[in-house]
Amino acid sequence: MIRDSNGSGRRILSFPAVHPCENISPTTLLTSLITLANSICSYKSRFFSSNARNARETIRQVSNLLVLLEEIRVVLGSGLPDGLVLGLSELHLTLQKLHYLLQDCTREGSRLWMLMKSEQVADQFRVLFRAMATGLDVLLPPLGGLPGEEVKEVVELVTKQAREARFEVHPDDKRVMSDVMLVLKEFLEDGGVVVRDEINASAVIVIIRRVLAFLGVNKWSDCHSEVKFLDSEIGFEYSNVEKRREVEFLSSLMGFVCYSRCVLFDSVDHNKLITSPPGPSGSGSEVASCLNSDDFRCPISLEIMKEPVTIETGHTYDRSSILKWFKSGNATCPNTGYKLGSTQVVPNSALKRLIQQYCSAHGIPIPESSHKNRDITRTILAGSLAAEGAMRMVAKFLADRLADDAGQETWNKAAYEIRLLSKTSIFNRSCLVEAGVIPLLLKLLVSEDGASQENAVAALLNLSKHSKSKAIIVQNGGLELVVEVLKKGSKMEARQHAAATLFYLASIEDYRKLIGESGEAVAALLALVKEGNDRGKKNALVAIYGLLMHPGNHGKVLGAGAVSLILDLLTSSEREDLITDSLAVLATLAEKTEGAKAILRHGALPQIVGTLDCSTSRATKEHCVSLLLALSINCGVDVVALLVRSPSLMGSLYSLLSEGTSRASKKASALISILHDFFERSSTGSKSPVILRERFIHVW
Repeated sequence: MIRDSNGSGRRILSFPAVHPCENISPTTLLTSLITLANSICSYKSRFFSSNARNARETIRQVSNLLVLLEEIRVVLGSGLPDGLVLGLSELHLTLQKLHYLLQDCTREGSRLWMLMKSEQVADQFRVLFRAMATGLDVLLPPLGGLPGEEVKEVVELVTKQAREARFEVHPDDKRVMSDVMLVLKEFLEDGGVVVRDEINASAVIVIIRRVLAFLGVNKWSDCHSEVKFLDSEIGFEYSNVEKRREVEFLSSLMGFVCYSRCVLFDSVDHNKLITSPPGPSGSGSEVASCLNSDDFRCPISLEIMKEPVTIETGHTYDRSSILKWFKSGNATCPNTGYKLGSTQVVPNSALKRLIQQYCSAHGIPIPESSHKNRDITRTILAGSLAAEGAMRMVAKFLADRLADDAGQETWNKAAYEIRLLSKTSIFNRSCLVEAGVIPLLLKLLVSEDGASQENAVAALLNLSKHSKSKAIIVQNGGLELVVEVLKKGSKMEARQHAAATLFYLASIEDYRKLIGESGEAVAALLALVKEGNDRGKKNALVAIYGLLMHPGNHGKVLGAGAVSLILDLLTSSEREDLITDSLAVLATLAEKTEGAKAILRHGALPQIVGTLDCSTSRATKEHCVSLLLALSINCGVDVVALLVRSPSLMGSLYSLLSEGTSRASKKASALISILHDFFERSSTGSKSPVILRERFIHVW
């Protein structure tokens, strides 16, 4: 009856408590209530960064209630009257909410936010204790006249204490909240310029240290947890117009913790230097490997879930599907038909992580939630003036650290912070580029320290997405340095980041040409396709695809032996994303006659047709059709004659007419026309036609 939860899958300060069902027996309910009260009492040893006195009082009062419940069980045994159900049910509902509140008060990463919400938290304690007193009032009449007068006395005592308990914000909490607001005001007044003088800067640092010490944020990782929590809250509330002021305040607090993490901590206290895409590592992946895609499909839509959420019955659905179900007037569980008391949904974070790990391990495109685009657009601006000021100060600080003769450890830490800050925020990238970090990061690419080199090239990868950064990288000799890391990087991760950086540089036509002319870049990318891990192979393929947007690079890619290498990858890989990317490169090469002939010489036609027949990916099928169409156009009758003999090809092409994208449908239609035209001429004994490129060029 009681769900064991650490609160990780529930929005903070939300209390999705479930009322016990009407026909539950008093004995079962009492046992569950005792278990829940014990769980609350176990928080006695936990650290409360704010509202500590209120939390301790809560635990004390629930301890008294636990004594009462145990007394009822001892005195009345299993002969509990049905009249107790209502009172026990009210207590059970209230204690669930108190349990959630204590989880939030002790949750890692939410300490600053819970401090700034101290008034609301204190109000919640107050409201819930009044509810507990009400539940005890309901409990008292059924106990009257029963054996054990002492039970009635204990009920009256606990009820009185619950009603008299005062829950106020502690003066220490108020003082630290004022300290936080003072720092935010400093960020706001500085407007993103360096703190006005050294004395003022030192005073700000002293205040921040005092705040962090009060919250128990003693390590870099503690501060990083606060950053991640605030970022998730901003992402969740961003599209809610009614919460816009709250989002601004969250953004200001984000600036506070980012500044604190970068400036106050000299070292990173964990080995995992960046959040990588979910992959086959750790216990979660071991669990994912034992499952199949059907385990992750929504029972309503039958699609792999993007945002799995759990409803009152414990069943999980994709958020969009279950919300449509509820909006249609259904207040039942689709799986069981059970009538729901509440249509509130709780995010299933553990399942979402498993889905991401499973998709990554099996080459399935990871479903993107509806929040993703929102998260990207919100990062164009800082979110608040205080956050803007804090980020500009951080960017200047990190640039100074890279420029100082402070040593490898300091440079590595600064590069890592830039890597983190530039990963998801467009505004952060802008501030860092303006602060002049790119030339300083380029110097680290020749470092003999593997971690520094990796962090620097990963930071440059993120910054290369900024419009102004590409020119800065190239003008400062960055192209040659990135290619050198691609060739000889001390870590595979550095090489794969270098490949991705080339992809973004290749988005500029002049740089596509420049990279192709370097002579070494294409060979190094193909070497990564051959030697790299899955992420490295993917980055290399995407970079090659980008280079092929410049027609002059086709010959260089062909001359470096790309066709045989990519066809080998197409044969050996089981990852759908690598197969799709390989076909995209081959399809682009096949647009020119030389490329089409090279592919045909390697006997790839049966393999391409087989992939079209077997693949379930619409993107893979589209690239297959593009490739077959290009081969038919550029190599003519020899290819078409082979294709018309394939018994399954026509079925695959016709399915794309109805099931594919509009672009895939056009390409499939063009290829069908070619095959029909050839078949009709062959049947009538006419001379095989020359297939005119102009007839089908419109489909590209």
